[in-house]
Amino acid sequence: MSRTVVVGLDGSNWRLLEPWLDDGTLPNLAALREESSWAETESCLPPVTFPNWKCYSSGKNPGKFGVYWFERVDLAAGEIEVTNGADFETLELWNYLNDEGKRAGVVNMPTMYPPRDIDGPVVAGGPDAVEGEYRSISGGYATPEGLADDLEERFDYRVHPDPLLSSNEETGAEVDAILDLLEKRFEVALALLEEEDLEFVHVTLFYLNVLQHFFWNDEPTKRAYEIVDEWVGRIDEMDETNLVIMSDHGCAPTTTEFYVNEWLAENGYQTRSTSVDSVLQKVGIDRENVLAAAKAVGAVDLLATVVPERLQQLVPQSAGLKRDRKLEAMDLAETKAVASGQGPIYLNPAFDTEAVREELIADLKAVADDHGPLFDGVYRAEEVYEGPHLGESDAPAVVVDQRDGVHVNDGVGGGDVLAGPDRWRAENTRNGLFLASGPDFQHRGELEQISITDMAPTLLGAAGCAVPTDMDGDVLPILAGEKAETVETRDPLSPDAAATDRDTDGVENRLKQLGYME
Repeated sequence: MSRTVVVGLDGSNWRLLEPWLDDGTLPNLAALREESSWAETESCLPPVTFPNWKCYSSGKNPGKFGVYWFERVDLAAGEIEVTNGADFETLELWNYLNDEGKRAGVVNMPTMYPPRDIDGPVVAGGPDAVEGEYRSISGGYATPEGLADDLEERFDYRVHPDPLLSSNEETGAEVDAILDLLEKRFEVALALLEEEDLEFVHVTLFYLNVLQHFFWNDEPTKRAYEIVDEWVGRIDEMDETNLVIMSDHGCAPTTTEFYVNEWLAENGYQTRSTSVDSVLQKVGIDRENVLAAAKAVGAVDLLATVVPERLQQLVPQSAGLKRDRKLEAMDLAETKAVASGQGPIYLNPAFDTEAVREELIADLKAVADDHGPLFDGVYRAEEVYEGPHLGESDAPAVVVDQRDGVHVNDGVGGGDVLAGPDRWRAENTRNGLFLASGPDFQHRGELEQISITDMAPTLLGAAGCAVPTDMDGDVLPILAGEKAETVETRDPLSPDAAATDRDTDGVENRLKQLGYME
């Protein structure tokens, strides 16, 4: 009986890896690609952690589970809320594995906090499993009960590194802490695979993408992939084990920061009001400066403990206000559109939304920098999404597909519309990677580009399980033996089977110091 290990390389793509595959830096990955089926993948828009890890695991586009980015924007209600794992209204591939009697484990998975109970261990991952603005999480990130304590005792397991990497000038202890965590992710995943008698385990290396954001392909990132390569080699040598390597999206060097809400204000789609943040910004006080000062004197933990969250939130980011604070800087009654980062734009229903949308799309298509148009596409939401959540009040109306190298930043009040790279040397792109090897897969070499939604149905087919009819993706033509001929479909399970409580207190404050919501 075969089993499957899926290694999720957050933000990885062949563009980043191929120079290292060619020069011998990653020998195990290079050899594996020669003997497998592999492809470039296309993420759902926007190409970011929320929603694409769930696009992978559910086999669906965001219109079918109702989360489009790290925040939920409802201008009819005048509110913006942070999303977490409880907001994704969908079942995932491990639910269907369980339903057919197969035990599955999930390690360090974004979009999984608070963790859902399945038949097997679940360990939630970053960036959403946090307890505060400057504080990592100390528990409640794993099921079943007692698993987190066991992992901490046996492996010194952490969801987040300490010290936390927050700039591209921090190449010492912060990078070492991430590299140590990457090792622990693999150790835990393989230990659970053996000890829990699992037939499937998924492990995500989220902090790879943090290194890529801050360093692109420089030495810290290269060191991380050397660790990945070593562990991939070990897994490849395991008997009767499929190895699947995939990513939620890709990455590329940042050339341009586009402050979309500043552009909306400049072009008459937003009306601004005055807030306390504008005063702090004028005197040079922002969250990045505060964190850097606290790190310099070893007072990050003290800051997190002593300063109330409501006061921490009053300090603006260098790029401007984020999340619900954005609305505090706007006269919403006079504002037609508000944007999240990296793609989704929401319209105020108090205006003629269709007229506003057509004008907005035309205006955005004309935005350019020295390298050309900023967007590979500007779409009506129904052109890129499909499903029951699309018509809800918190669904976007317009979605931009940012050109490789463009970072669409949603900060409000920073002033600039176009600028050079800010904190991130690399930004997400839509093209990730996929590789499948092992007894249940054919070795077909390079495939045509696939969708991220093809992975869940393909993994179910490889496990001999039926594919639910509400998945968007297709089973890839890479299954070996009888499984290639016998993949069946089935009715979907009820989403209630995956319900969990929405713990807004636990994730209300993201890891802003990562810049991950910029």
